[in-house]
Amino acid sequence: MATAQSTADYLTGQMAAAGPVHSRKMFGEYAIYCDDKMVAAICDDQLFVKPTEPGRQLIGTPDEVPPYHSAKPYYRIPADRWDDHDWLSQLIRVTADALPAPKPKRR
Repeated sequence: MATAQSTADYLTGQMAAAGPVHSRKMFGEYAIYCDDKMVAAICDDQLFVKPTEPGRQLIGTPDEVPPYHSAKPYYRIPADRWDDHDWLSQLIRVTADALPAPKPKRR
């Protein structure tokens, strides 16, 4: 089941306070970027955030699940947390800050 565009739009709107956040459609699902770093994925209308230690501290005890077959585990964020835009933005911000800068693209 592919993710609805409205889900991706809603979540990126909820994360807007984290900084420059945007989504990119990939294979019917979405990758979420903050500061040009992939910080999360939306698969089957579920939100998965890349695992980082600051993210774990903010979440508490995260549900670690791969967002799709053969993927590494991410933190699955329950839908009831999506409405808390301050918390969600903070989670995306600390995740982006903990991830390395993207490698420059070759020409």
